[in-house]
Amino acid sequence: MTATLLQTQRSSHPVDIVENLAMLNDWSFERSAEDEISISVSGGWTDYNVTINWQDDLETLHLACMFELRVPDVRVDEAYRLIAQINEQLWIGHFDLWSREGALMYRHGQLFVGGSDPTAEQCEALMQTAIETCERYYQSFQFVLWAGKAAEQALEASLFETVGQA
Repeated sequence: MTATLLQTQRSSHPVDIVENLAMLNDWSFERSAEDEISISVSGGWTDYNVTINWQDDLETLHLACMFELRVPDVRVDEAYRLIAQINEQLWIGHFDLWSREGALMYRHGQLFVGGSDPTAEQCEALMQTAIETCERYYQSFQFVLWAGKAAEQALEASLFETVGQA
């Protein structure tokens, strides 16, 4: 496979599209650089800090979604077990742990190779998938970190879904 260096011209900067999305949704955001934006999004369980940056050399929009759960040293092994079990279920993105800070996050990279421009719909889906995934598994992380549960128990308890109405 040969690597070809192409200079691609995009009709707009990919982070501009994300910034417009943030404005339309009335999310607080900060554009720290041309290639990066940080957005605060309120979820049902917590607030999420979403950072999206454009990697020009990779033609990739990278999303990192962090939430306010820190992993204490005594729960690191169980947190890694939970992350592995959750990641087995995900088709898009993955959870990660920054061990130095003890910070949990969801990460995903979307390729736009060959100069293709991301659409507003693709950026919205990227954000929506991140928030929905974090919301789905937030309680599992709480059970492991705060309640001292095993990864299997935490995942089972948080994914329990009721059917029907009372």
